[in-house]
Amino acid sequence: MTEDLQNGMIRISDDVVSTIAGLAALETPGISAMSGGISEGLAKRLSGKNVQKGVTVEVGQLEAAIDLRIIVQYGIPIQEVCRVLQDNVREAVENMTGLNVVEVNIKVEGVAFKGEELTEDMQLRVK
Repeated sequence: MTEDLQNGMIRISDDVVSTIAGLAALETPGISAMSGGISEGLAKRLSGKNVQKGVTVEVGQLEAAIDLRIIVQYGIPIQEVCRVLQDNVREAVENMTGLNVVEVNIKVEGVAFKGEELTEDMQLRVK
């Protein structure tokens, strides 16, 4: 987001929107973890850039589109969790940035069982 003001310009980076979306996702009941995916892990190693795990954003002047890759907890209705997740992420990003979130796409990449500790390998694995 870029906004011209009388005193200067305000820019909100993709990384900021990504961080807000990721934190809102992890605070949502039923979400066990974010899934990084193999390509994201490779991109991080090659570029050295701190990529927000499981979150991809496209930020325009006034709007944002967000893609999330998640691991849900076993036994919780996935569709309900995803609807709540979409609402939580949309509300958090819109309230903190003023951007209009046009879509929040979710890809469920795994299920975590109670007592199962998620290893880095499990979080990077693509199913």
